[in-house]
Amino acid sequence: MEFEIVTGSVESLETDCLIVGVAPDGELAPSADLVNKASAGYLKEVLGDHNGKAGETLLLHKVPGISASRVLLVGLGKADERSDRNQLKIIRSIMASLKAIRCKTAVIALDGLESADQDLYRQLRHNTEWASAELYQYDATKSKKADPLNLESIAFLLSQDDAELGEFSISDGSAIANGIDTARELGNLPGNICTPSYLAEKALALAETCKELTTTILNEDEMEKLGMHSLLSVGKGSSEPSKLIVMEYKGGEPDQQPHVLVGKGITFDTGGISLKPGAKMDEMKFDMCGAASVIGTMEALTQLGLDLNVVGIVAAAENMPSGNASKPGDIVTTMSGQTVEILNTDAEGRLVLCDALTYAERFEPETVVDIATLTGACIVALGNHATGLLSNDDLLADDLLAAGEFAADKAWRLPLWDEYQEQLDSNFADMGNIGGPSAGTITAACFLSRFTKKYRWAHLDIAGVAWNSNGKSKGATGRCVPLLCQHLIAQVDDLTDDE
Repeated sequence: MEFEIVTGSVESLETDCLIVGVAPDGELAPSADLVNKASAGYLKEVLGDHNGKAGETLLLHKVPGISASRVLLVGLGKADERSDRNQLKIIRSIMASLKAIRCKTAVIALDGLESADQDLYRQLRHNTEWASAELYQYDATKSKKADPLNLESIAFLLSQDDAELGEFSISDGSAIANGIDTARELGNLPGNICTPSYLAEKALALAETCKELTTTILNEDEMEKLGMHSLLSVGKGSSEPSKLIVMEYKGGEPDQQPHVLVGKGITFDTGGISLKPGAKMDEMKFDMCGAASVIGTMEALTQLGLDLNVVGIVAAAENMPSGNASKPGDIVTTMSGQTVEILNTDAEGRLVLCDALTYAERFEPETVVDIATLTGACIVALGNHATGLLSNDDLLADDLLAAGEFAADKAWRLPLWDEYQEQLDSNFADMGNIGGPSAGTITAACFLSRFTKKYRWAHLDIAGVAWNSNGKSKGATGRCVPLLCQHLIAQVDDLTDDE
């Protein structure tokens, strides 16, 4: 499905469906007003059936004086309520209507009134990402595949002066949307298909599509030689071999320090010997959504073509109970040389991440951001709306918060104070892998912070936002690919400003 920009008079656009906006009290947006005039007041005649509420639609056929086959009136909502949320509601409603009428082409002419955002680039990028998300269909493991979509193209009507910026916006939006789709698809695949080896194959395949990207896979023997005993301890109970996946995108100057993204890739998490309850355990296939977001971001990066060096690292393992599995009370030595008492084998994400974070040191990174479905405590703290953010660097934290706001993929910062560190004290090792029931998200980040002292680092806990659990919406969301992509785009903008 293609996105494009069109210019010209709205009444003469030839398309299967023209979408124009209506505000409450029958107020027509500029493009809708032009359609109304060309049709000798036809829109005004039918507005008694439309209240202008955000996302409310009314489909009209054969509107006189109009080249489009159909006109879809969509409510814009009240002017003081036109937020990102309002915009998302409108786009979802439009896409539902377009899929229902099975048209091939559509033109959206809302005059920028779907939100109060004055940033045309941001608004169009969101429109592109959110429209694309509504077209995603999972059928990889179904015997009956989803019906092919009739919709071939969506265009946005702009003035000639805005057309170039519009093309740039939808190009970036399409790249990010493709990364989101990849992250969702990987997250939705079951654990018997999406194994550590499967993730490795996907990363290798991605590298074949982009000359700036190279992928290296470290096997268990190679990780053993590096001393990554913490990561390896998680997969000991599984017949699936663990992998460390390293993707290097070299779009910047050779001497430019890279930004490193590290993803938790637990392709299925039973909890190990500290076995999880059976209810909803099927959702633990989503425990690799941090890894999925890294791979999705790297895919988007290959299409964005940013002049930046970025390294994506995925620590992939399957956490299973068996006679070989790690036991509560076991002590492992990490790649950093620090020792960890495994008090709970279900706190395994931090055990794979700590070695991956130590491995990241070799790249002499500008920044490191890890992404993980790390703690249920994050859901208790922030619900299913915001990613938890903790960092050892205020500037990096501010950059990520700003990226989340811009991308409508919000994060919220939690403290990383020294007072929390003592909860990780162990009588038998340098630290335990859990800190007790209090402040679970924070103590998990405190654990990781002990392996990130040599660089600027931030931790994103996506446990509450990585997937939906309910009904037909159940499945991976692709968060936080938008946040990460915007963060990297902003780094390029900063480099340009410095020159």
